[in-house]
Amino acid sequence: MKWLKNFESKQLLSWYLYDWANSAYSTTVITLFLGPYLSILAKQSAINGLVNIAGIDIPVGSLFPYSISLSVILQALLLPIIGSLSDIYKHKNYLLAFFTILGSVTTILFLFDVNYVIAALLLVISNVSFGAAIVIYNSYLNQISTEENRQKVSSNGWAFGYIGGGLLLIINLLIFQNSEFLHISTNTSIKINITLAGIWWLLFAIPSFNFLKFKNNSNKIKTSKIFSQTFAQLRNTIKDAKNHKIAVWFLVAYLFYNDGVQAVISLSSLFGQEELGLEMSFLTMIILVVQFFAAFGAIAFDKIANRIGEKKSLLFSIFIWLLILLYAFFILKNAYDFFTLAIFIALVLGGIQSISRSAYSKLIPKDKEAEYFSLYEISEKGTSWMGPFLFGLTYQITHSYRYAILSLIIFFIIGGTILIFTKFENHKKSQIVQNEQ
Repeated sequence: MKWLKNFESKQLLSWYLYDWANSAYSTTVITLFLGPYLSILAKQSAINGLVNIAGIDIPVGSLFPYSISLSVILQALLLPIIGSLSDIYKHKNYLLAFFTILGSVTTILFLFDVNYVIAALLLVISNVSFGAAIVIYNSYLNQISTEENRQKVSSNGWAFGYIGGGLLLIINLLIFQNSEFLHISTNTSIKINITLAGIWWLLFAIPSFNFLKFKNNSNKIKTSKIFSQTFAQLRNTIKDAKNHKIAVWFLVAYLFYNDGVQAVISLSSLFGQEELGLEMSFLTMIILVVQFFAAFGAIAFDKIANRIGEKKSLLFSIFIWLLILLYAFFILKNAYDFFTLAIFIALVLGGIQSISRSAYSKLIPKDKEAEYFSLYEISEKGTSWMGPFLFGLTYQITHSYRYAILSLIIFFIIGGTILIFTKFENHKKSQIVQNEQ
């Protein structure tokens, strides 16, 4: 294709391909297989439904959400530092490669026999690496697109990701459903599928290492002073945040409603398996359907946002998420209901994610993209800690997955309320007028 001869086009395509690559991890590993697989491993060592971690007894059903929560607590500590480092280090594509390789390798290690403790540790390391890589990946959005086409580029990126993740799910489904023909056990087929996600992530990320090369304004900083400058820049950004209050309030709103979104996505297969008794093959097909409908939803919400604005489209999405959780608590009874629910989740999933990213990218200062996106990533793509923690805690108290899923409604209510009072649309234009005056 002639347009690929243009270097900028190769940069854009490699950015899309990275979403294609990393969606394999978030979909195959976090959303589908690892929750049930970690529960299977834990049940093998459980006594009266409890496993012991560092002297603490934990219900089997809470191990996966607690592991997700721990990984995000670590991200809350590390990602702002990584974002600052990425903004001043002249080869941030090297950083992208490092965290991608670390995350993919720790995912590939699931191919080997491990106990539930090692599996939980691998989950934490791979998920922290995933979050770090996404911080750097998202920071490229402002460099590969203008403000006018950023919403479209963001939506296309999500669409690429959903399609890529969906294609791997087709392979996952074929392996899982034909485990007898392949002469492997069900558990082995799950391990193979998790491993393939790590390979897929690494393989399709390679173009981004080569083509996403942008020089930062801090290129003259000596390597020996990189880390001292990193912490200095982080302190300056925290002080500077008071000058970007709209971005901060948007981030707070996003933190809450996206915690709810990511908790629903990452815990859906666990809910389907344990509460409804659904088979893994059926859950795989459901997630596959979600992937392709979500790609359509990302593009559709780009059109909706063009008509009614980004803020109204986000509030519309949040309202649908509230209905989804009420449906799950009161109506969801069988596989047919679960399929219906999945369709509605898919249609709003891509939209709320793509519009949120593009809206936030317009509120952050230039040359600090990675640092500000490090805060954004704390509650992005299955790395949220409050949602899974509340889900796990509610289950531990009530022993009911229905009450656990209903508890997530609070995040959409809080996030939506804050968003209502956050006037972020046309914020850039008002800033330009003020500067001219």
